[in-house]
Amino acid sequence: MAERSNTQIIVAVTIAIVLGALMSWAGSDGGDRVGAVPLFALCGALAFAVNWLAFIPSALTQTERYYDLTGGVTYITVTVVAVLLSGELDMRATLVAAMVMFWSLRLATFLFRRISRDGKDSRFDNIKNRPLRFFMAWTIQGLWVLLTAAAALAIITGGVREPLGAVGITGIIIWSIGILIEIVADRQKSNFRGDPGNKGKFINVGLWAWSRHPNYFGEIVLWTGMAIIAMPVLQGWQWATLISPVFVTFLLTRVSGIPLLEEKADERWGGQDDYENYKRSTPVLIPKPPATGARA
Repeated sequence: MAERSNTQIIVAVTIAIVLGALMSWAGSDGGDRVGAVPLFALCGALAFAVNWLAFIPSALTQTERYYDLTGGVTYITVTVVAVLLSGELDMRATLVAAMVMFWSLRLATFLFRRISRDGKDSRFDNIKNRPLRFFMAWTIQGLWVLLTAAAALAIITGGVREPLGAVGITGIIIWSIGILIEIVADRQKSNFRGDPGNKGKFINVGLWAWSRHPNYFGEIVLWTGMAIIAMPVLQGWQWATLISPVFVTFLLTRVSGIPLLEEKADERWGGQDDYENYKRSTPVLIPKPPATGARA
């Protein structure tokens, strides 16, 4: 059974690397190069390399403490490399680089503070002492960075420079709405958990009265905005980078986001009348104003 499990992990890691290679190839179509190496592909390789390097000390000490922080550092690293090695940037590329940097710095800081406060991340309880499984998690994070930032990297390294125009401005507005929702939702949850009177309770106030996962909704919206910003400057196979918001949505709604959190919440509060009522009346993702008289 263990041998079969290890084989499945190796297959999963291989698939992640192949998907990364395919996206690197597609995103490089017609883009800037560093010598003979496409810059987009260089950034893709770097996304995996940063996580594999961070895996080594983390595996030796069996800690997940720097996992999320490394994710943020990876976004920053590939963005900085893309900016420094690409041709002259225009307003679109400059704004996109700044947007990715702001988002990654904020998220990495928020998540690192959270694990520093909580002392652990339960997602890693059963894998941080199993090197192969732990390595898979770090590899998938490299793929996550590459696929999520693909549209942004295509803007910076793609070589096509066009005025922002109506489409670009629309994308920026959508991105701004998404990041605002994410920031507000994260802050509301942190404040809720920081109140001793809420110990052991689930959050159902603020944006969390509108959606059970408003921070994830904001995440999907902001990367959708980024993809819209990219559309006027994509060429050839670069259009494949529009998978960014699709991948984010799939990851959060089907893999590591909502399913895990919903399962944990059901285990903790399932059967309680107030929680069951909250689940019935509050959408899992897309916000909906609570009914009149509902707690908000």
